Amino acid sequence: MAKEIRRQSADAELELYRSIIDDPGEFKNGFTWVTVVGAFFCGLLMMPGTIYLSLMTGGGIAASWVTLIIFSEVTRRAMKTLSKQELVVLLSVAGTMSAGGPIADMVWRQYLIRSDAVRDMGLIGKFPSWYAPQPLSEAILERNLFHSDWMVPLMLMVFLSVIGTLRSYTLGYFFFRVTSDVEKLPFPMASVSASGAMALAEAGEKHATWKWRVFSLGAVIGIAFGILQVGVPLITGAMLTKPMMIIPLPWYDMTRLVENVLPATPFGMTIDIGLLLTGMVVPFWAVIGSGAGLLLTTIMNPMLHKMGILTRWQPGMDTVSTTFSNSLDFWWSFTLGVTFSIAFISFYQTGRDMIRNIRKNRQEQQAAGVSKKCRKSVWDVPPGRGDFAPWIAIVIYVAASLAVVAVSHSLVPRFPIYFLLLFTLVYTPIMSYIDARLMGIVGQQTTIPMLKEAAIILSGYKGVDIWMAPIPVDQFAGQSAAFRTKELTGTNFFSYVKATALTLPLGFVLSLVFWAFIWKSGVIPSDLYPFAQKMWELRAKNTMLLWSATMEVEGAKPLFFQAMHPWVIGGSFTFSVLTFIVMSIFKMPVMSIYGFVQSVGGMPHGFIFMVIGALLGKFYFHRKFGAKRFLQMAPVLLAGYGTGVGLIALIGVAANLVTSAVSGTPF
Repeated sequence: MAKEIRRQSADAELELYRSIIDDPGEFKNGFTWVTVVGAFFCGLLMMPGTIYLSLMTGGGIAASWVTLIIFSEVTRRAMKTLSKQELVVLLSVAGTMSAGGPIADMVWRQYLIRSDAVRDMGLIGKFPSWYAPQPLSEAILERNLFHSDWMVPLMLMVFLSVIGTLRSYTLGYFFFRVTSDVEKLPFPMASVSASGAMALAEAGEKHATWKWRVFSLGAVIGIAFGILQVGVPLITGAMLTKPMMIIPLPWYDMTRLVENVLPATPFGMTIDIGLLLTGMVVPFWAVIGSGAGLLLTTIMNPMLHKMGILTRWQPGMDTVSTTFSNSLDFWWSFTLGVTFSIAFISFYQTGRDMIRNIRKNRQEQQAAGVSKKCRKSVWDVPPGRGDFAPWIAIVIYVAASLAVVAVSHSLVPRFPIYFLLLFTLVYTPIMSYIDARLMGIVGQQTTIPMLKEAAIILSGYKGVDIWMAPIPVDQFAGQSAAFRTKELTGTNFFSYVKATALTLPLGFVLSLVFWAFIWKSGVIPSDLYPFAQKMWELRAKNTMLLWSATMEVEGAKPLFFQAMHPWVIGGSFTFSVLTFIVMSIFKMPVMSIYGFVQSVGGMPHGFIFMVIGALLGKFYFHRKFGAKRFLQMAPVLLAGYGTGVGLIALIGVAANLVTSAVSGTPF
């Protein structure tokens, strides 16, 4: 009886999420001239600001909100209101065009091939030409992305971007038809996303004027803090040899200060009001769970050091060095075990929910008593939605996947081709379906961790080029959820096809232009880009840790196998599963469980302000304004803050670009 009550409760909750937004009665085109102008607006104005912020702080600009608000206000004053469909497509385009673009990876590659981590492995000059030019190439020494040595890597990137878009769209669409149209799964996060996007269509109405007051308050806070955080470094960096940092970027490193009390513990604080506001927006228990996991990590590190486990740490190490040394000794294996446990738990939940829904559907069909001949086909679709036959999606996916396999095999001919075929034709569809169901039920995804890495290692392949090859291990469940969001907004699917046809080439070209100019004007990373200077070093070390698995090292084990501790993996797997069971028994919120398990072993720097924000939101602002009211206000406040910081960043970027352009002239 109790199980039946819980089952009915869960079913009711799923139905509640599916009914947050009613399915639209009609579908309209959302791709108009507004979309085209919005794409150029974001690409030309927002993209350079995002690039600079990503290098300086690791963050970005709230470009989607800025674009929607500007275009909504301009059209409203022109006595025209944008439709919900236009706003939703504009939101998608703004998000794509305001990102840093694909060329960011090329600039990362030029750093990687010359990094200390690569030099320590003896791999300088051993990277394939289809990945990046050689370190002594003029393309690298002169910091020139338009050099002919970049031609092959850029052409390969274009090909993979187009093919990847085709594979993602077609397989995502097919499993959307299966999970949403046939299985009627709720896709709870799609409802939330659609609600947020469509709420902007009503922003001009009188009852929503509070949004502009809250947004303006956030913008003022963002401008004030942005001047200190990014404005001063950008302006002074354009005029001086080294920028002035009023607020330490990317964090205030206290690892050396606390090493006597907390040895072998990376410790510090990211000073960012945006994190404070984010803590008020993110679900409370997810933040608290993550904070508890990081607190446990901070307590465990000194204990592990005292027990003789964290042996690589030495006094005087900073956050990056401490984090990497601890990863080799313990935390990399621990995190791997946690990842396996999350996959195990997710598969269990997916299987349980799948069985439950199959039984429910069977009971409903029996109760309905309708003959099969009279039933409507489960593959029928609403008119005007922009659908096409599922078999067409499968044919396009298979053709595109075979093209990726052919290219991958030509780049690394010694790697077994059957692995490539299994990945793209078996693993990717199966995992995409499982993940699409998981997102349809609880809004979360899961993966089989280290599958690609295990296949590469077990194949016996030697060399680092295999890690750079486009091995087709993908999951496209996110695209299925995106189709559900599009459906809920009443937008014709082909609006997004046209939008992608615009943003894919435009984003590539503008990204190439801006990254080429910024890299040409100064070394990346450098003192002007503190986030990249710190985190790229750690990223390079972690990358080479993994890639060392296929290297031949005389007289010693590769670094990968030095960091692989089976007893730690097994222990962390058991710990995570038991933690999940215990917290579930005590009825702890699901988000706190996932937050706790996933954050153990991480760096606490960014979570201190988030936890403070979560506590302020829960115990002060919820009481002052009411929980529901404040949860409506907080995202708008955060968006305003991001807009304010972004405005200061754009001004600083403009000054920096002008200074760089003038300094590069011969007079």
